[in-house]
Amino acid sequence: MKPTIEDIHFHGIEALRLNGPGGASAVVSKLGAQLLSWVTPDGRERLFLSERAVFDGSIAIRGGVPVCWPQFAGLGDLPKHGFVRTRQWQVGTRRCGDDYALLTIELRDDASTRALWPHPFLLELTVMLEADRIDLELAVTNTGSADLAFTGALHSYLRVTQVEDVALEGLYGHDYRDAAEGDRVIRETGTELRVDREIDRVYRQVKRPQLLQGGNLSLGIQSQGFPDVVVWNPWVDKCTTLTDMPADGWRHMLCVEAVAEQPVTLPAGEEWYGRQTLVAV
Repeated sequence: MKPTIEDIHFHGIEALRLNGPGGASAVVSKLGAQLLSWVTPDGRERLFLSERAVFDGSIAIRGGVPVCWPQFAGLGDLPKHGFVRTRQWQVGTRRCGDDYALLTIELRDDASTRALWPHPFLLELTVMLEADRIDLELAVTNTGSADLAFTGALHSYLRVTQVEDVALEGLYGHDYRDAAEGDRVIRETGTELRVDREIDRVYRQVKRPQLLQGGNLSLGIQSQGFPDVVVWNPWVDKCTTLTDMPADGWRHMLCVEAVAEQPVTLPAGEEWYGRQTLVAV
């Protein structure tokens, strides 16, 4: 069947389903422009979505790919990970071809955003679904008359069978800030990263793609525009403090995020693009 895009309700909120080639599908919510599901033609769900996620907009939805902007984490005066995760976005472009489905969803500043952060902007998230691949591109346009500076991330929660059994390649030789070890800066000396405790690392200036492998499941991960890569898993103890996560949720997810940790300065009238590509291999 030819790819299509349809309006749906997902856990009670407005969303869009991209029906791609070969049976691939994706679900994007208007709340936060959040990718909540990505199923490849083999029928596998590739994203982790917490069974205790909250969908009423009071907090961000736990799982999928939240858009963190204009602040990453707590590195600034704004709410953690910025304010766009709990905003309603507007649908822009819908386009389908024989081998893809493409959706653009956008958010503009308004009085409530300017009360938090006094800058005019246009955000556009483009989701491109192909058979074994999904691309997410975040475009930022400075629609004001002065420079603006931001940090941000595509905070991807990847579904795994057991996180203890996976290996992440592609980060060898990079420095990382380890938030789980008092923000120490350490150089990665292993050819593959394995998770056996809480991990919260920002790998800096990563040029190579990553490969996540676990059993017969492999996923290629590549970023453009976002210079850094965050790897996060809360592990057992911290997971119990997250009210929107089941006690064993840590075991079935690993966040591998495309991040701009250092501020990006965007002159008036200019645009910036950052992308993350996930490929089932």
